Amino acid sequence: MKISNEYLLVERAPAAADYVHLRAAAGLTPRRLDQAVPALAGSWKAVHIRHVATGETVAMGRVIGDGGWYFHVVDMAVLPAHQRRGLGDAVLGSLLAAIREQAPENAYVNLLADVPGRRLYERHGFRETAPDSIGMALTGDGL
Repeated sequence: MKISNEYLLVERAPAAADYVHLRAAAGLTPRRLDQAVPALAGSWKAVHIRHVATGETVAMGRVIGDGGWYFHVVDMAVLPAHQRRGLGDAVLGSLLAAIREQAPENAYVNLLADVPGRRLYERHGFRETAPDSIGMALTGDGL
């Protein structure tokens, strides 16, 4: 997807500090720098978008997975001041293009969709899996 000349799509993970800032500013669960470094290194694919005039990282997304069967889209985030400009579409489109080009046939691609992102994901072909399957997590005190 083409984005405005105000922005530059970068085909790699953002800097760890930018990742931490963008997650918090976009309303995702905040993470620490010591979490960001190994998380970003463990990405199968990651992209981010910079605002050309300021150099600020304003959007990102990444895929984690085993490269053979499972591909999980994570960390989709756009700063509120830069939303509604096609940046989420560009990030997700880039990630899905990489999966289509590099993944084996019939790979399993999934994500957990928060309410604000559902329309974006549906536009790209994602569908709810419930009631056949639902997302579950082990977090906090369960670890």
